[in-house]
Amino acid sequence: MDIYPAIDLKGGKCVRLVQGRFDEITTYSDDPVAMALRWKEQGARWLHLVDLDGARTGCPDLLNRQAVRDIISTTGLPVQFGGGIRDESSVAEMLEIGVARVVIGTAAAKDSALAEMLFAKYRDHIAVGVDAKYGIVAIHGWQEQSGERTEDFVRRMADIGAARFIYTDIARDGMLQGVNIASLAEVAAAVPVVAVTASGGVATLEDIALLLKLESSSPNVDGVIIGKALYTCGVNLQEVLHLVENSLV
Repeated sequence: MDIYPAIDLKGGKCVRLVQGRFDEITTYSDDPVAMALRWKEQGARWLHLVDLDGARTGCPDLLNRQAVRDIISTTGLPVQFGGGIRDESSVAEMLEIGVARVVIGTAAAKDSALAEMLFAKYRDHIAVGVDAKYGIVAIHGWQEQSGERTEDFVRRMADIGAARFIYTDIARDGMLQGVNIASLAEVAAAVPVVAVTASGGVATLEDIALLLKLESSSPNVDGVIIGKALYTCGVNLQEVLHLVENSLV
């Protein structure tokens, strides 16, 4: 299972939101590169970066994009990036600066033809962000609902070539209440041959253990993004990696 420490960017700073609400922001660092290096030093093999300003407005934030460039050039780690990616030119730009995997969400939900083209052209360099609240997909930085059920959306995307989904339970994100294993299992079962990365709710090592147990029965669940728990010391990245590497589940 791959572990992705999350670095959410707003105005060039490293922050966290609660359930995606922009009125509940905590700033953890003015230096995202230093934070990225911290996770690398603790053993991270991937980073998950999000342009929160871009996700909300649909337009890239220059400070956040520069932070992405600096993180890639400084750490050398593969980066998964999303937020405000609404067209092919944005995908191409991020891949050109060294992003390993670009996440599309709103664009996929609203434009199937664009999504299909991106899947065919960029293959596993594209992931679909599935941001859901109470079973319905949210778009535009989680500020609106699409009206489409989560399982219907992932099946629709899988049918046109999606190679990976990143499933976030918005109600759990930033709440430290544990992963919604039941909903994650339903998504994984809906697209059994497509990789699924879990996101939202990780609070303790027990959550990682539960995900490892789910992976044993749903092998397409092969990764997890960890955010707030790392910043509040609810979990230690080195302990998480040790648990994953030595799991006998």
